[in-house]
Amino acid sequence: MVIHEMLVIFSDLDGTLLDPETYSWQAAQQALERIEQLRIPLILVSSKTRAEIEAVRQSLRHGHPFVVENGAAAFWPQGYFEAPVPGATERGPYELLEWGSPYGELVEALQAASREAQCPVRGFHDMSLSEICELTHLTPEQAILAKQREYDEPFLTSPSCAPQLLETIRRRGFRWTHGGRFYHICGNNDKAVAVHALTNLYRHRFGPLTTIGLGDSWNDLPLFDAVDRAVLVRSKQPAPPGFRGAKLTREHGPAGWNEAVLEILSEMAP
Repeated sequence: MVIHEMLVIFSDLDGTLLDPETYSWQAAQQALERIEQLRIPLILVSSKTRAEIEAVRQSLRHGHPFVVENGAAAFWPQGYFEAPVPGATERGPYELLEWGSPYGELVEALQAASREAQCPVRGFHDMSLSEICELTHLTPEQAILAKQREYDEPFLTSPSCAPQLLETIRRRGFRWTHGGRFYHICGNNDKAVAVHALTNLYRHRFGPLTTIGLGDSWNDLPLFDAVDRAVLVRSKQPAPPGFRGAKLTREHGPAGWNEAVLEILSEMAP
């Protein structure tokens, strides 16, 4: 198979490339091997922390950029784009662009919004490792990585007062989104900001390209808006409204991811 137009794939993790219960990507192995053979960049775009994504990258032998905590920052190996990237800084083995607010500022903002809206919340900073494991089915080792947050605070609240709380968060100048299990408070960032920035870097280096985006929940809607072709991976939750014509997979989770990627590659082959 030869694909003449360059592709770049942006993918959510939990519930999309990773099974929502086991966090395994094995059901997507065939498509992962194919895009590796075709040298198609796979960009991981997740609400997960950098520490969590680094563990996933190690298991995938992933060497491309990744986006953490709902678009708060994009990381890539130093020298990946060859030319210097305006505005990028260095951190360890990475170069990065940041858009998110510091974690401590978000925790304070969430607590203040909770008081103002008179709506109790329970954030990740309040939760023990055992509680996080129970809520997410993460192992204790994975929960430790999930607690290493830099730009985004997941939280739970009562459905009865959630609308008032979320409006208060917005009025205070912060954003919120909703993933598979938690609400998230974040700064002036979302997945679209990071996807647009990385797409521009790829276009500057390689020229014309087509972008594919795969996700499964509300917090992936900005990702869908930022790509040429969007894929909504089927999940047990109702499809979010307004996903704007995204292709809906037949299978769930990584099996659906595998299905969609292989179909797209087949369509784009001459």
